[in-house]
Amino acid sequence: MPTPTKGPRLGGSPSHEKKMLANLAASLFEHRSITTTLVKAKRLRPYAERLITKAKQGDIAARRQVVGKISASNATNQAIVHELFTVIAPAMAERPGGYTRITKIGSRKGDNAPMAVIELVMEPFSPKQQVVSDAESATAAAAPAEAQSPESEDSAESPDSPESAESAESPAEASEEAATETPADTETDATAAEAAAEDDESEAQER
Repeated sequence: MPTPTKGPRLGGSPSHEKKMLANLAASLFEHRSITTTLVKAKRLRPYAERLITKAKQGDIAARRQVVGKISASNATNQAIVHELFTVIAPAMAERPGGYTRITKIGSRKGDNAPMAVIELVMEPFSPKQQVVSDAESATAAAAPAEAQSPESEDSAESPDSPESAESAESPAEASEEAATETPADTETDATAAEAAAEDDESEAQER
């Protein structure tokens, strides 16, 4: 069996996976909330949200596409599609995205599979929620910049470090050494001049 390209495959074949996702989406639209495994909930979330986006268009082409995805061949699924277009989609008309919510509820007894509740977000959407979410994202983005600012301050204060102090003191020490060595150099120069004068006098006397 070929390896799936995106995440674990639900069921034994691609057709089985499509039917399973269609049944899960129909149950979600009918009951507004279902309990399933965490893996199935994560795979169902984008599938159901795409169907809701199609239903928000409200035209015949979108309805036919949703009917093909949910396999609305019986009266129950047809009623679910009708409710999706007439109740769920209008309730989420102002919501830009995030139509579902996943809540972890622990592990299942027996096989210890992680379980979750996936539900439709039917609360009315207000622009303030978008403003709050934008502010939270901006705060999260500004946190790394604030964390880097102390490092720059430390680098700016680095001239006060011991190494910089030693480097700053080195010219003063060099000038002091030069000052201490200057008298000795002048004395040697004076003795050399006196010796040269004595040599000149001795040569003059010999002549």
